[in-house]
Amino acid sequence: MNAQETSVLQAPKKDLWKDVKRHFSVYALLIIPVVYYAILKYGPIINGQIAFKNFYPEAGVWGSAWVGFDNFVTFVKSFYFSELLRNTILYSIAKLCISVPLSIILSVALYECTQNVLRRVVQTLVYLPHFLSWVIMYGILLTLLSPGEGLVNEVIKFFGGEPVDFLTNVHTFPAIVVISDAWKEMGWAAIIFIAALMGIDPSLFEAAMVEGASAVQRVWYITLPSIKPVIVTVVLLKLGTILDAGFNQMFMLYSIPVYSVGDIIDTWVYRQGLLEFKFALATAVGIFKGAIGMLLVMISNKIVKKLTESSLL
Repeated sequence: MNAQETSVLQAPKKDLWKDVKRHFSVYALLIIPVVYYAILKYGPIINGQIAFKNFYPEAGVWGSAWVGFDNFVTFVKSFYFSELLRNTILYSIAKLCISVPLSIILSVALYECTQNVLRRVVQTLVYLPHFLSWVIMYGILLTLLSPGEGLVNEVIKFFGGEPVDFLTNVHTFPAIVVISDAWKEMGWAAIIFIAALMGIDPSLFEAAMVEGASAVQRVWYITLPSIKPVIVTVVLLKLGTILDAGFNQMFMLYSIPVYSVGDIIDTWVYRQGLLEFKFALATAVGIFKGAIGMLLVMISNKIVKKLTESSLL
């Protein structure tokens, strides 16, 4: 390598260093997130090796004996594996199919609303549930759905029906889980779609109005195609967490009578890892979920890239 090639390679490094010195205060803001991800996200990856070990706290992470994929085999051969996988995937898909369309509809409705006061009030009301913990949400659901004095059952009894215990009934519990999740997260999920809608060129709507297009036609032929890349990105990212059916929600809502339809991988891992101290098995399941999620994202991204012009990569 001659001197000229060396100088060409070193030039970007010098420019970067000059830029860092010139905007040091801006780059300094990166310190906190970098430290956060290094300690809390990348650091624990080292301890992920216990998924391949017969982990004993006394021996430590490095002193425990290697067992290969035994922990993964134990999970797959578990009596509850098929039930856990079924419940987790069904809840995740149901939430995806319900929450994303509702978020899109809500964002479009807010975008099309011409009454500023009404729009702000509705935005505040639909955002609020996101900031409530599932402990509070459980209390609200219990008030609404309690078989004794719940508001919904009071209405049912008023019309001559029999009260229903929604939270301990295997037939109604899945619907309550999906609907309550949509209620809680719909407004917050709509934010990204509202931001995408704000980037649409207003002249497109003006031209459509001049041509006599109705409001529905403007939404169908301008609004939705314009935010299609954002919709595709959101769906692909959610596919990566297809095995995360919502531990906090399920942990608060489920009970022994609905274990058959309410027990998911995360709740099972909680009982195995924290209650029965099977840390290696719990870690193996976590890696299993991550690998499946990454595989789903890669496959779906390739399919979407072939069918449309939108993709993550």
